[in-house]
Amino acid sequence: MTGKPAGPSDLTRKVWSDLRVMLDNPPSQSELTKTLRHLAKWRAGLLANTHLDRAGSTITTGPFSGMIYDLGATEGGALPRLLGIYEAALHPVIDDIIAMTPPRIIDIGCAEGYYAVGLARALPDTTIHAHDTDPRAQTRCAELAARNGVADRVQVGSALDHAALDALIAPGSVIICDIEGAEDGLLDPSAVPALKEAHILVEVHDCFHPGLSARLADRFRASHAVTRLDRHIAQTALPAWMDGLSDLDRVLALWEWRAGDTPWLWLTPHS
Repeated sequence: MTGKPAGPSDLTRKVWSDLRVMLDNPPSQSELTKTLRHLAKWRAGLLANTHLDRAGSTITTGPFSGMIYDLGATEGGALPRLLGIYEAALHPVIDDIIAMTPPRIIDIGCAEGYYAVGLARALPDTTIHAHDTDPRAQTRCAELAARNGVADRVQVGSALDHAALDALIAPGSVIICDIEGAEDGLLDPSAVPALKEAHILVEVHDCFHPGLSARLADRFRASHAVTRLDRHIAQTALPAWMDGLSDLDRVLALWEWRAGDTPWLWLTPHS
């Protein structure tokens, strides 16, 4: 190609402007940490776009292999999802859920639908109830379901209170819950009796509420077996085109944007 090199993209200009504002604040470790995180998100986004250009938008590994994922994440890193390695510690549990063939899955905090749509594709006889408080997430989840041909079995809705959740849980239901700390209030078997019979996979935000994972485990121990799943990064899953990248880029390709400790609990009912 000939001619002048292309100028900075709109994204580059936006990030540059953001950084100038950040660096005008009084110097501190916390301000530098925010600046580093902002730059890391920018670089991770560029890597995700490059992967889309080179490899396309179909996930090729992991439990959701074959899923079209081209809308981007409403929160967290998109590239680990595209690579099929997102939340790798959960993969054995996801495999178990698929083997269970539950009639109904309730995905609370569904975001753009990574789990809701992935499980709908893997379980053709299962209805997925996908709920999120963010209207943008609801729209993207419905769009992702349509792109993958499962819109008829992914029912998208908004927030659930105790009564609505209790009414939604049917025999054999599986619940997946990721609601940024609100799990403490919602997942209460004294207010939602049907929880005692459901399989529950919940991300617990100890980073926001220290000790919450222990409190939730104690809350359900009488009715459920409790397994804790800590973070795990699938370091061997990078595609061949990343071989020539810097070590920093390869680390950012695996980064899920977590800011602190967020273990998962897998609660399986004794009954």
